Amino acid sequence: MELAIIGLGRMGGNMARRLVRSGVRVVGWNRSQDVVRELAAEGMVAAESLEALPALLKAPRLVWVMLPAGEVTEQTLQQLSTILSPGDLIVDGGNANYKDSQRRGTWLEQQGFLFADVGVSGGVWGLQNGYGLMAGGSPEARMRLEPFLKLLAPAPDKGWVWAGPVGAGHFAKMVHNGIEYGMMQALAEGLAIIRKKEEFGTNLAELTEAWRYGTVIRSWLLDLTAAALAEDQDLKDIAPMVADSGEGRWTVMEAVELGVAAPVITEALYARFNSQDQEGYAYKLLAMMRKGFGGHAVQKVEG
Repeated sequence: MELAIIGLGRMGGNMARRLVRSGVRVVGWNRSQDVVRELAAEGMVAAESLEALPALLKAPRLVWVMLPAGEVTEQTLQQLSTILSPGDLIVDGGNANYKDSQRRGTWLEQQGFLFADVGVSGGVWGLQNGYGLMAGGSPEARMRLEPFLKLLAPAPDKGWVWAGPVGAGHFAKMVHNGIEYGMMQALAEGLAIIRKKEEFGTNLAELTEAWRYGTVIRSWLLDLTAAALAEDQDLKDIAPMVADSGEGRWTVMEAVELGVAAPVITEALYARFNSQDQEGYAYKLLAMMRKGFGGHAVQKVEG
């Protein structure tokens, strides 16, 4: 078993490690050669350039791209189409929009390539625990890719799914991340309410640790939350700003297009937008309106 992985960041690098440790011959390439050298010392075969990849793999090849969604992935897929051979399987494991995956799948198929899109979950813990994998593609692509999915997943029969044709993998991962937004928001809001009830003085670290066992809301997100609170309940060094990677937005947009009500996911996305609003212009306007009709005082910015 062998494949190439392009993009050896936190996810791609640890995926390469997990496969190497499972006995797979992994050829790796990354723009930054430091991580390539590091992984080569752990058993990965280093590629000096993208163009050098084909000669390091037996045909038909399997090349897995783990790059950020957008232009960098688009350019890499276009370049691969010029250096690989018809019959090779190209896999996009980044967080791409499923519509882009459908378009790319059609375009690559017309040139004789197989294409699969795989949504990958697991973050920095995937190396140790295995990855959650949602794949889409043709039956032939599945036959070629399935052995690697079984090695990357927590177990050969757990944690991976063939979600349907090209696009289905990234579509499932998109909605997965939307659900993740909602679950995170619920935990954050609930704990904020308990913290605000100062008269009880509840120890949030102890509470979340207790919730991890026997409760309906026990989850990996709760495990991570409990671990963070055990180190620092006040979170004084953490800025109250939460980024959004894009998949939450895509999930909400898809819900609108399909006419499916998704208020929890939508509100969780909007909460992230609020956290990113450094100017607070809308709130300034609200304060001025309130002053206008009710004569309420407006707080001025100090300094």
